[in-house]
Amino acid sequence: MSALLDSLAAGFQGDAARRAELDGLLEDGLPPARAEAWKYTSLRQLERRSFGVAKAVAVDPALLAAIPAPRLVFVNGCFDAALSDLSALPAGLDLRPLSQLLQGDDPRALAFLERRYLRVDEPFARLNAALAREGAVIRVNAGAVIEVPLHLVHVGAADAAAGDVAWHLRHFVELREGARLTIVEHELAAGDHAHLGNALLHAHVAHDAQLTQARIQTAAPRATLFARTDVVLAQSAGYDRTDLELGAALTRHELNVRLEGDGAQLRADGVLLADGRRHVDTRLGIEHAALDTTSNFVWRGLASQRGHAVFHGGILIHQGADGTDADLSNKNLLLANTAEIDTQPTLEIHADDVKAVHGATVGQLDPTALFYLRSRGLPEAQARTLLTGAFCREVVTRIDAAPVRALCETALDGALERVTT
Repeated sequence: MSALLDSLAAGFQGDAARRAELDGLLEDGLPPARAEAWKYTSLRQLERRSFGVAKAVAVDPALLAAIPAPRLVFVNGCFDAALSDLSALPAGLDLRPLSQLLQGDDPRALAFLERRYLRVDEPFARLNAALAREGAVIRVNAGAVIEVPLHLVHVGAADAAAGDVAWHLRHFVELREGARLTIVEHELAAGDHAHLGNALLHAHVAHDAQLTQARIQTAAPRATLFARTDVVLAQSAGYDRTDLELGAALTRHELNVRLEGDGAQLRADGVLLADGRRHVDTRLGIEHAALDTTSNFVWRGLASQRGHAVFHGGILIHQGADGTDADLSNKNLLLANTAEIDTQPTLEIHADDVKAVHGATVGQLDPTALFYLRSRGLPEAQARTLLTGAFCREVVTRIDAAPVRALCETALDGALERVTT
């Protein structure tokens, strides 16, 4: 057994079903380097590390000054009622911490916890299923239109007494017929630390409902984050998503979306920023399983110094999914000869009447554009900053909600300033 799994298993608390989930993982171990899904993200160093069990830690409320209500805050994976603000939840929105529901007696409210993961190449989902006892459970009533964005805040906080710790969060989002909701996830750092965070989010979007989601990841420079998002879209449902991967030492996000109902629509965009020695990995698994579904993706990657960005864009169009329209674009900039970018768009089609386009590029800043800006009197550093910013901001400009777009612009500008100066 690896030191990582040994240390995480020591904090187990749960029933027999969860124990079986954990025992299966311990028997299989972490996926080897030859596993296709982990080909570009080695777990060799991580599996030698040990983590303690996270406990509640106090952080300065000023850290959340720019994040409005309603918000649900987790510090080192523990629900923080003092920092959360749920005093004025809009009508039609039900929001509760998972730990609160675990103390109740309604098994239907926790049905999503019954999902199990068996594949060897999904170890952190299996860990989450066995160990998570906290998270956000969000339900929106049929026809309810929630105008104000809901903020889920994950804070990694230094804990000198506990050392490096790990936490596991399990979120569930359910939008019933005709509902509308916007969620903004924030990954923040309170002090320097090297913790491990593992989050799993399920979302069910019913007929004619619309879920908009943004994830702004600015975790501590030595942190490790694993995130997985599983979404099912019913007939005429919509899902718009933006990811900004701007922090942490090692981060991997697996986004799996199944367009299960006729006319379902998906937009998923993101920016991967790998500077210093950061390793940033994003893996898309998109399934078109119904008629006349649409998916559109714009992803931008930047790698500088000794950073490593990894992108896998997998689109599967099932038999019978006629009328599918899928378009994926992944463009990447190498800002240093020592940086690395691996991109792997894949397209598998089992239907006849479809329109599908996917493409990926890896290059450097356009020397002609750079020369043009310098010929107009801009110093080289400033010219590079302008071109790099324009390359990434295309993703943010596609966000419709002005408050969400402003939050993303601020976070992206701060990260780009770090990289280009």
